[in-house]
Amino acid sequence: MRNKKTGQYFYLLIGILMCFSSCQKEISNTDLIITNAKIWTGNEQQMIAESMAIIGDSIIAIGSNEDILKLKGNETEIIDVEGGFITPGFIDSHVHLIGGGTSLLSVDLKEVSTKEEFIKKIAEYAKSIDSGSWILEGNWDNTLWGGELPKKGWIDEYTTDNPVLIYRIDGHTVFANSLAMEMAGINKNTADVIGGEIIRNEDGTLTGVFSDNAMNLLFDKIPPFTDKQNMSSFKAAMDYFSSHGVTSVHDMDGLHKIYASYGTAELLNKSNDLSIRIYAVAPLPDWNILVNRDSKNNKWLKAGGLKGFIDGSLGSRTAALIEPYSDKANSSGLFVNSEEDLYEWISSADKQNLQVMVHAIGDSAIKTLLTIYERIVKENGKRDRRLRIEHAQHIAPEDFERFTELGVIASMQPYHAIEDGRWVEERIGTERLKTAYAWNSLLEARAVVAMGSDWPVAPAVPLETIYAAVTRRTLDGKNPDGWVPEQKIIIEQALIAHTKDAAYASFDENIKGTLEPGKLADFVVLSEDLLSIKPVSIKDVKVLQTYVGGKKVYDFKKE
Repeated sequence: MRNKKTGQYFYLLIGILMCFSSCQKEISNTDLIITNAKIWTGNEQQMIAESMAIIGDSIIAIGSNEDILKLKGNETEIIDVEGGFITPGFIDSHVHLIGGGTSLLSVDLKEVSTKEEFIKKIAEYAKSIDSGSWILEGNWDNTLWGGELPKKGWIDEYTTDNPVLIYRIDGHTVFANSLAMEMAGINKNTADVIGGEIIRNEDGTLTGVFSDNAMNLLFDKIPPFTDKQNMSSFKAAMDYFSSHGVTSVHDMDGLHKIYASYGTAELLNKSNDLSIRIYAVAPLPDWNILVNRDSKNNKWLKAGGLKGFIDGSLGSRTAALIEPYSDKANSSGLFVNSEEDLYEWISSADKQNLQVMVHAIGDSAIKTLLTIYERIVKENGKRDRRLRIEHAQHIAPEDFERFTELGVIASMQPYHAIEDGRWVEERIGTERLKTAYAWNSLLEARAVVAMGSDWPVAPAVPLETIYAAVTRRTLDGKNPDGWVPEQKIIIEQALIAHTKDAAYASFDENIKGTLEPGKLADFVVLSEDLLSIKPVSIKDVKVLQTYVGGKKVYDFKKE
């Protein structure tokens, strides 16, 4: 995982040698040829092709229909995609896999727009599950019903036998019922938490809403998921990813104590049942669990990244800003971890050659984190460490160049922009808005941008992510030309960020992210040519087929 780039030419040479050897034997071992396509390869040396040949899980040749069909053997399968548009398999650089899978199986509150509907959905779901079962995920958005935060009194009478702990859509606030708080020993006398907030009524009683570090008061009471629960959530997540053309993910909870996916992935890998490639990430404070770890990394599953937090979210007004919130003048957000702790964790992990990625949303958080990274580079020496900032939503103008100077990757989720764009100006005003969700400014500064979803906070649907990046049309339809349109990017830039540069963000660019000889045959067949349609139509394009390692894992016609 830590090897330097060996170069695309090495793999091209391997492909040529493999092809030459096969040609000498009449190419009898070519397994699959995809033909009559428009293939966007992501490879600057050959951006567009018509056909590709595959042996096992890898591409051996790519080029014109005429040239590639010469490699046909007696048992080669030929698939004519009839002019279909093909891209490398999409790589989602930021997901919460088990949490996302669980959300598919739990109550879905994402689109709920009234208090009454919120209560009704939870009440109906509680009737459908066993007594004692926890109600989790949810992903509610109070801005859809005017902004009022939920209160435990709304749902207590309907959930007397089921503890409730459901996320706000941003993942930085949770809502609990009285039973969950009772189980956690939380009451009006519970002390406030540094780096978090307990929302109280005027008389000091609890509403049931907890933000950032205060959420930890409840998390410890959630029983560990059973193997059966993990497997069900994992399989639901795999099916979901495949249906949207996602072939690899960076799982931010891969080695989390509650939402860990790694063990389940190992079981599926042993039985050859994985249909998604996983980069499993551990919590940054637990960096030492990866030291001297028995490495079992392979093309399907690997661990090595460390995820930390510096601030909260804009939606919960806990993202750390340089100036106060425009709609809450007495607050500039908060740091969920101290600068000293972050430095110690990052420095220790970096000395073990482990990749570090830290959540930072507000401009103050990003500036502070860049300064920590700069100190680490000076102290530990220059090398190919690929430090990452997750989200990087609101950047001070003077900090764009620092990403490039320090080699810091911006791991961003464009869907947040078209979702948050409905209300974000109220939070930060018009001036700070100019450098919000600013992927174009980062690319102009020659920084690396890797794209993803933050699923289940946002849908893990790459075509919607790309649509958001190139149109910036908010979900409420009030910005048909895109809000802050100067931050739009073109389709090719968005494709690179969701494939090639997302592979680079996990040290995997030598095996995936582009379609070329020697690399994995992970690719997606789409219903429309993304390079020729209008940007506003991107979200309506269908994933027709998804292939991982040359094997079809999704077929639109069979769904």
